[in-house]
Amino acid sequence: MALWGGRFAGDASAMFKQVNDSLPFDYVMAAEDITGSIAWSKGLVRAGVLNDQEQQDLEACLRALLEQVEAGSVDFSASGEEDIHSFVEAYLTDKLGDLGRKLHTGRSRNDQVATDFRLWCKRHLAGLKHDLINLMDALLKCASRHDGVIMPGYTHLQRAQPVLFTHWCLAYNEMLKRDITRIDDCVNRLNQSPLGCGALAGTTFAVDREQLAAELGFAGPCLNSLDAVSDRDFVLELLFCASTGMMHLSRMAEDLIFYNSGEAGFLQLSDAVTSGSSLMPQKKNPDALELMRGKCGRVFGHLQGLLVTMKGLPLAYNKDMQEDKEGAIDAVNQYHICLCIGSEVLDGLSVNQDATRKAAQQGYANATELADYLVGKGVPFRTAHDISGQAVVRALAKGVALEELSVDEFQSLHPQIQDDVYPWLELEAVVSKRNQPGGTSHAMVTQALYVEHEYLDKLKASVSS
Repeated sequence: MALWGGRFAGDASAMFKQVNDSLPFDYVMAAEDITGSIAWSKGLVRAGVLNDQEQQDLEACLRALLEQVEAGSVDFSASGEEDIHSFVEAYLTDKLGDLGRKLHTGRSRNDQVATDFRLWCKRHLAGLKHDLINLMDALLKCASRHDGVIMPGYTHLQRAQPVLFTHWCLAYNEMLKRDITRIDDCVNRLNQSPLGCGALAGTTFAVDREQLAAELGFAGPCLNSLDAVSDRDFVLELLFCASTGMMHLSRMAEDLIFYNSGEAGFLQLSDAVTSGSSLMPQKKNPDALELMRGKCGRVFGHLQGLLVTMKGLPLAYNKDMQEDKEGAIDAVNQYHICLCIGSEVLDGLSVNQDATRKAAQQGYANATELADYLVGKGVPFRTAHDISGQAVVRALAKGVALEELSVDEFQSLHPQIQDDVYPWLELEAVVSKRNQPGGTSHAMVTQALYVEHEYLDKLKASVSS
């Protein structure tokens, strides 16, 4: 049932329907369209358009359809309707006759779709927040399981300074916390109702837009009808949240892929998130992590695509804006999948602490400690830095670790170096000296891990309340 056919004498071509019809993807907003329609029917009673009995009949019919939708028993693909809005109206008309045709009084598909999509985004942002909390939980549990494990820290993929594996986990935990705050901010900004704004100029019927907004769970109504029907900032922001979150997941995946490699050998992934080779029986490939990394670009593309679509559009609504949905739907789905598989990866991950410790002892990661030691002896840091670099060159020439140089060899570089240098160069000491807030010492990391577990507990409680 076309919602706009009165002006036209001929039918739309099959090719036009293929490019124009959105039901094949916007059917996912069926629940939101029904919810918005129920609220609108109540608004029409307050406006004197419907009587109480008519509204009750409409609501009963809409709720019956909602039950079918939630049960998964509606075959949208069998319908020839243009979009989810015409699908719902056709259902009402089929069941209720002319009463079904009254529901759209004072409403446009422009404010209808904007309302539906905001409701859909709110629901899925809440789901993504739940997924992020689950991933944080898996990450903190992984951090706790491997408490005390020392591994190399890297800059430029070169061994830099030793850190605790738990410190590495907590770094990504900070990113996930920010991802959650971005979602919260996105919800706060989109939490206005376009319903009652009509096609672009508002409605002539005396609906109570404040009441409509409250019934739909919005903080209030949109304040400008032109903006309300043509704004897709909220979709762009959702896509930005998904893109930033996927970027964080991709970086974590890359770290874990490297740590899992034969060259590093720092950790093992469970069989549940890996695959083998059709040719090489010895292979155990980190496919889940590689797909997380790969899907990141796909989500980025959806953000860029909508930015380009929106940049040249005049006010108010233009059909170009129908392109906002498929990318957002796919981005949310891919982000959800990656957050869930990320939790599974972390749940089954085991660290080889002998391998991580051995690697942390290599690469002269304690060279900075030698420089700091000399600073403690009154040597200017820049001079100490040069002397430490010379010591590394000497150790490299001999094929030994820095701490294996003799006192005489150290003193040939600077007379202030004594026997007390060796405790400074021990791996545990190198880690423990990073004892300021945010550092990688055992004390700081243990305290931080405790704080993050408490934060997560409060976050879980706030979501479930």
